[in-house]
Amino acid sequence: MPNFLLIGAAKSGTSSLYYYLKQHPEIYMPASRDAKEPDFFTLEEESNQRLGPYGVFTMKNAVTDLKSYMTLFEDVTNETAIGEASTSYIYSEKAPQRIFAHIPKSKIIAILRDPSERAFSHFLFSMSNGREPIPDFLKTLRQEEKRIAEGWSFQWHHRNRGFYHAQLQRYYSLFDKAQIRVYLYDDLIKDPNTLCRDIFNFLGVDDNFSPNTKKQHNPTRVPKNQALNSLLNSPNLLKSAAKIMLPKSLLKVTSMSLKQKNLGKPKLQKSVRKLLIDGYREDILKLQDLIDRDLSAWLEV
Repeated sequence: MPNFLLIGAAKSGTSSLYYYLKQHPEIYMPASRDAKEPDFFTLEEESNQRLGPYGVFTMKNAVTDLKSYMTLFEDVTNETAIGEASTSYIYSEKAPQRIFAHIPKSKIIAILRDPSERAFSHFLFSMSNGREPIPDFLKTLRQEEKRIAEGWSFQWHHRNRGFYHAQLQRYYSLFDKAQIRVYLYDDLIKDPNTLCRDIFNFLGVDDNFSPNTKKQHNPTRVPKNQALNSLLNSPNLLKSAAKIMLPKSLLKVTSMSLKQKNLGKPKLQKSVRKLLIDGYREDILKLQDLIDRDLSAWLEV
């Protein structure tokens, strides 16, 4: 069983942090397709069938039984720190109790991002992978409570996943404070190596190890031009003709270049940010006291 968990939050740098930690020779994190986001403590003994905008879907990477979960760590040899990363753990109401029941001495790591920016990034990510059916962030926010009431899975809870104080309080009420370490997304962006060294120290491994932190993992980008995106990714006569007329290698390079140039990251509108801050304000002020960090920037429009 793991002795540490990276619990989220989603779209806050957890993918990058997972890959940075995984490089350390004294840290074991599973390398299979289920390596990141097995969601075991969120879904233990539950169905991996969930409800979304297109009906029932299967969470293919989810691990729901203890025996299968333990196989993720069967290749552990002499590593000191054994862990996994599932961003649903911070949001799940059931995960903290399940973690405490199975591994009460485990260390808990969270990394948090400005909740308004996180919600927007989560929306964009859902847009980019085809999950989000409404291409209007404000409209999704207005529908979120209805979605939750109808039982939509947490993947579509863009706003609600940003109430960090309420979520972390579940962990602080169960685990000793010394077992929990909370970082900020800004720390990771500003100086990832310093952040990693602090985590290495927390996990009891060599903190002189320097991981390769040059690559940002799982960045969110969405198509600037939806018509061009459809043209490049969907079957059509133009693509069929190009396949006949152009060499395969040239076609592939040209297509990839156009796809990359068509990707961008829209900015959150100030009016929508203000709306989100109004809802998050009380939670942010409580979180400041809980983790002893200045979060005043999260309250700026």
